[in-house]
Amino acid sequence: MIEIKRVYESLKGNKGARFLVERLWPRGVKKEALHMDAWLKDVAPSPELRQWFGHDPLKWEEFQRRYRAELDAHPEAWQPLLEAARRGDVTLLYSARDTEHNSALLLKNYLEKHL
Repeated sequence: MIEIKRVYESLKGNKGARFLVERLWPRGVKKEALHMDAWLKDVAPSPELRQWFGHDPLKWEEFQRRYRAELDAHPEAWQPLLEAARRGDVTLLYSARDTEHNSALLLKNYLEKHL
């Protein structure tokens, strides 16, 4: 099972491996607080795509298309997540305020299609 969880929420109760899937470190969060297995910066959207999107819901459809293309072009970035998900539960940690239009949500769906 793959879950997503915002780093600013309680992480208690999440089973399995935890991976931060953000290119930038979340503001105000101490590394020890995440109890994460790895920080996978390269699986996050490129800086250019992230800046273009800016969490604008009107750009969500196009963002999804572009981010999927980035993931398709760089399977080495997301393969560790897929391998971990095949072994057990995985939690993708993200920092975006928007819980409906964020890269972790898309990444979760993308990985589930590859399982």
